Amino acid sequence: MKINGTPYRSVWLDEHDRWSVHIIDQTRLPWSVDILRLTHVREVAHAIRSMQVRGAPLIGAVAAYGLALGIHADSSTEAMERDAATLGATRPTAVNLRWALERMLTVLRNTRAADRERVAYAEARAIADEDAQQNEAIGIHGLPLIADVATRNPGRAVNILTHCNAGWLATVDWGTALSPIYKAHEAGHDVHVWVDETRPRNQGAALTAFELGKHGVKHTVIADNAGGHLMQHGQVDLVIVGADRVTRTGDAANKIGTYLKALAAHDNGVPFHVALPSSTIDWSIADGVRDIPIEERAAAEVTTVTGRAMDGGIATVRVTPSDSPAANPAFDVTPHRLITGLITERGLCPATQAGLGGLFPEYGSTVSAGHANSPILENHLARL
Repeated sequence: MKINGTPYRSVWLDEHDRWSVHIIDQTRLPWSVDILRLTHVREVAHAIRSMQVRGAPLIGAVAAYGLALGIHADSSTEAMERDAATLGATRPTAVNLRWALERMLTVLRNTRAADRERVAYAEARAIADEDAQQNEAIGIHGLPLIADVATRNPGRAVNILTHCNAGWLATVDWGTALSPIYKAHEAGHDVHVWVDETRPRNQGAALTAFELGKHGVKHTVIADNAGGHLMQHGQVDLVIVGADRVTRTGDAANKIGTYLKALAAHDNGVPFHVALPSSTIDWSIADGVRDIPIEERAAAEVTTVTGRAMDGGIATVRVTPSDSPAANPAFDVTPHRLITGLITERGLCPATQAGLGGLFPEYGSTVSAGHANSPILENHLARL
């Protein structure tokens, strides 16, 4: 996708040394586009934990490159397992992180130490390329949902509400929830996006609005609590959100506040779709509310807000009383009964086990197969 006409991916190898990794520091958007060069696995872990990179698919791709960076420094099995554990402990909710590390380790454990660096970079590049291809396919499969609304309502814009950021900044390219919107825009449909601000980190106001604006897509930033009102007054045609983990039964974990949007959509008869690549599906879990771990982030994300001050500088200010505590669950889970359908790289399906199984028959009934973590990684994940 593009920023001011220049095409970008969200993660890429340095074109000169061919081993270090570049990312866009998303904590600096939308005020400045800062490119970071990562050279060590610790820097990658910090980038994921601090949300310099975020979004489930992108976290997985960056973690894969992080493991490659670790092997560039030390290709021993002990160091590889330790680095995988370090990366795996950074964010507990997004399953793509675990999926990418398991995929990397499956290949690298069967590779001689002398060959691991070459293989690691090749596998990380494959994960990134596949993510971009899958997300573009999500856009192709989701486009008919928007085109159908446009056909039924000639002469007016299709109004889509989204929550948090599930665009190309959250993936390697194209995005998940925004991919159908970009495809509709390119196809000439009149599309308008209601962008939830997405407190407390404001990924919608900062990131979704930034990338939609740079791509020329009409949009309006709204307060998180405005969505239900807009639905009641017929100003939302459909809701499309992304996901950080989806169970085999179709429950979807996404940024906190998504569940409330699904309830409002259900009450007002507005279609509610979740867009995701297959790497976001956790086939080992059936009950998302019970079994998906929800990350609890720092209270300061709730008690303070960062933005551009009137003098042009970037400032962080406190918005709550100094003696008031704050809780900060980063995600919630939308039960599959509230989800109209899932949009994947293989097509659309109901948010059910049968629906997902129909698109991904290779998983069959042995849903936990292939999800055995390395002992070190498993121990770290179990403590989260």
